[in-house]
Amino acid sequence: MADPCDHIGAITAVKHAKNQVCEECIKTGDSWVHLRTCQTCGTTLCCDNSPNRHATRHAQMSGHPVIASAEPGERWLYCYPDDAFADY
Repeated sequence: MADPCDHIGAITAVKHAKNQVCEECIKTGDSWVHLRTCQTCGTTLCCDNSPNRHATRHAQMSGHPVIASAEPGERWLYCYPDDAFADY
């Protein structure tokens, strides 16, 4: 099966969350819904269903294109620029 985009295709090893927390929400005492881990730098941040949407803001500000779900039992990647998903 072909990769859905070049960004996801470039992932050779999936980075996983070091801790099950949003690194930005912890600083401000906010809560989150789900967690995502940046596949460029390994930062774990909150999803778009969370009030602060830190993972999307990180991708927009850093240019890091791919995240992985950091939720237990979920094994997928998402590419922001190409709006593409892939299971791993």
